[in-house]
Amino acid sequence: MRILTVSDIEIGFIYSPMILERFQSIDLVISCGDLPYYYLEYILTMLNVPLYYVRGNHASKVEFTSAGERTYPWGAHDLHQQVVEDETGLILAGLEGCVQYNQGPYQYTQTQYWLKAFRMAPKLMLNKARFGRALDILVTHAPPWKIHDENDRPHQGIKAFRWLVDVFKPTYLLHGHIHIYRQSTITETQVGPTRIINTYGYRELEIQTPKTRSWQKHR
Repeated sequence: MRILTVSDIEIGFIYSPMILERFQSIDLVISCGDLPYYYLEYILTMLNVPLYYVRGNHASKVEFTSAGERTYPWGAHDLHQQVVEDETGLILAGLEGCVQYNQGPYQYTQTQYWLKAFRMAPKLMLNKARFGRALDILVTHAPPWKIHDENDRPHQGIKAFRWLVDVFKPTYLLHGHIHIYRQSTITETQVGPTRIINTYGYRELEIQTPKTRSWQKHR
């Protein structure tokens, strides 16, 4: 299946009718944060495929549009602190925001991130026992600790994300938050079986769909 990932900046040809021609083969959309709700709703409406998202640290609590107030993108699925199975059989989980650096929204301490990760762990372990794998795609806004992150506090990586990668070994960890200004910036890193990708702007991915959905294995 083909996945479109987006984060951090709006792309002109995505927020236009060109999206239908450019991404006609997309099966799933994932947002790694810091994009306005109207932008995600436009993508969802035009491509008519499921859209999963986490919020970034610059997300608005309320977004005012010509269609009214938004506290989330209509029709999309919030992955924050969730472990879900998509109708294609993919297992996804997510954690929003970044490390706390002021009193803004969607910011958490490293300790708070550890607690959030630990709360997800039982379901991930159950997935591993039942289906042979814990997680296919981990969606975050901030990067994991010491992978694609930076030294300033707002852009530090999250230690709990690195633990989730090491222990549960998702096929992908997709994140945003780190803006890309130079071609030499590393945006992909392989850690064991996990491909960690900074999806700043947009990326297209192809991932193998499970041959059967998890629930079909236990009928």
